[in-house]
Amino acid sequence: MALLSSLSLALDTALDRTVVPGFSAIGYAVRRRLPTWPADPAPDALAGAHVAVTGATSGLGAATARQLSGLGAHVHLIVRDVGKAEEMSADLVGPSSAWACDLSDLDSVRRCARDISAAAPPLTGLVHNAGALPAERIESAQGHELTMALHVLGPVLLTELLQPLLSAQQARVVFVTSGGMYAQPLPVGDPDYTRGDYSGVTAYARSKRTQVELLGILAERWAGLRVYAMHPGWVATPGVTQSIPTFNRLMRPILRDPDAGADTTTWLLASEPPPPAAGLWKDRRERPTTIFGRFAPTEEQRQRMWQWVATAAGIA
Repeated sequence: MALLSSLSLALDTALDRTVVPGFSAIGYAVRRRLPTWPADPAPDALAGAHVAVTGATSGLGAATARQLSGLGAHVHLIVRDVGKAEEMSADLVGPSSAWACDLSDLDSVRRCARDISAAAPPLTGLVHNAGALPAERIESAQGHELTMALHVLGPVLLTELLQPLLSAQQARVVFVTSGGMYAQPLPVGDPDYTRGDYSGVTAYARSKRTQVELLGILAERWAGLRVYAMHPGWVATPGVTQSIPTFNRLMRPILRDPDAGADTTTWLLASEPPPPAAGLWKDRRERPTTIFGRFAPTEEQRQRMWQWVATAAGIA
């Protein structure tokens, strides 16, 4: 059995290092059949729990909401369009609530946090799924580059403001990140992407690198919470189709469906005992945060990046 487990883990690692098999539907299908694949959460693992999901009306967010609802959770849909959330709630088997919020706008985040804090019970989980990949540089309401505002500043501020609701349940917080971050360094010197020719793909990856590299700092700051990052692999979503159409056209036959992409998020929130926190996960296994050594940041760079995030989000 030990030999079989070792071989399974070696195959899993080999899939990851060769990228295409590991990130695609192939990797997910193979891993699910390995003896090292962790058990599914119990069918009622989240019965009575309240879990919030940002960007929950399509793609990975909608799949995550459906899966959490299927495990018994009351799902709080944090979205820009409450009307779409109310339509999407028809796909959920359990109760849900909708909250209006533009995660890139820090004033909107503060209003949303106030509304949720005034009306919602303690939360056992928070999934930061909302995302965008702009074709050109766009600034948020506070003047920050959009992807950094949407993927980092807004989620950090929202978690900070909801911490009393989250800490009451020793909640689990999941940042949905991207494998693209492996090809980018931590943007310490230019977090708002004000220099050079702008690339939406690069900006997206830089913001996702920031999510992952701040995990340890955030876990220490939010004592009592379990903080994770989750890489869903390559998933067929409306965002991929619209934002990177060439990639979508070439890879579509092997892209994962949203349910496969959301699987590890749901597992992180519902499995018992809780998986080890402050790490990067994909396909129910913790993964390295750096593949290319030249992109590995120093601790001093992480601290500098955190100081910028804290100041920009108004929580310094």
